[in-house]
Amino acid sequence: MQIRISTLAENSASWLKLLAEWGLSILVEMDDITVLVDTGASGVAAHNARVMGVDMNNVDKILFSHGHIDHVGGLLELLEMREKPVEVIAHPDVWAPKYWQATDGSKNMHVGIPYQRELAESMGASFNLTKEPVWLTENMVTSGEVPMVTDYEAIDAGACVKSKDGLVPDPLWDDQSLFIKSGRGLIIVAGCAHRGIVNTLRHAQELTGCQKIYAVIGGTHLVGASDQRIAQTIEEFRRLDIQKIGVSHCTGPVGCMRLAQAFGDRFFFNLAGTCTTLDL
Repeated sequence: MQIRISTLAENSASWLKLLAEWGLSILVEMDDITVLVDTGASGVAAHNARVMGVDMNNVDKILFSHGHIDHVGGLLELLEMREKPVEVIAHPDVWAPKYWQATDGSKNMHVGIPYQRELAESMGASFNLTKEPVWLTENMVTSGEVPMVTDYEAIDAGACVKSKDGLVPDPLWDDQSLFIKSGRGLIIVAGCAHRGIVNTLRHAQELTGCQKIYAVIGGTHLVGASDQRIAQTIEEFRRLDIQKIGVSHCTGPVGCMRLAQAFGDRFFFNLAGTCTTLDL
């Protein structure tokens, strides 16, 4: 079995002609299925897909990791590149009115989906909204809701959702990742891991019954994390003996630096244009 993971959108780009933005979109290609995890914030993923020679008609499923604009905003431009409908798997809360609130409460910014569901559906998106994991093949499954079990991972205080009583904390139950079983262990493709990357890894083990984790690729949401949380995350990665750590987006520069120092050549920057092929 071979898997190819190509990053279509990320904060930085790895080569000329590609664009970068605060966002993430990762294409996962296997022998029997092609899945797009997130769509970036705007038309950047579509632009980069064209430059990279990606045929969006080959995408079988799209997974929304959660309902923040930097992960779902580019859907419409990608749908324009297709000639047939596509299923979009997401948690029901993905359509909640999501906001980001400054720590002092002085500023609120809408960070939810920037288009109407009806428009996306008219362009070929068919939404499968579920809280449960979805097995796409016998070796690939969406995480569904991720339980929070560690005592050092927490959701950002700024993440809010609008209710009839005003802004309230967003539990981000819609936070999802993609888990792939392989002969070398699990491959985790994370969107943002708002509910904790270690929580996500433990959920992957529980859900799949596979204890070995071979690779973690995508966002780990260590941006702004305390030194203690980063250190405990590194310790867990060491304990799990993860062989490939290709992080990006919300990992943050400090998190990336610490992971690079800790894991050496096991670590790589997963930028727009990065293509990782794994023989499994």
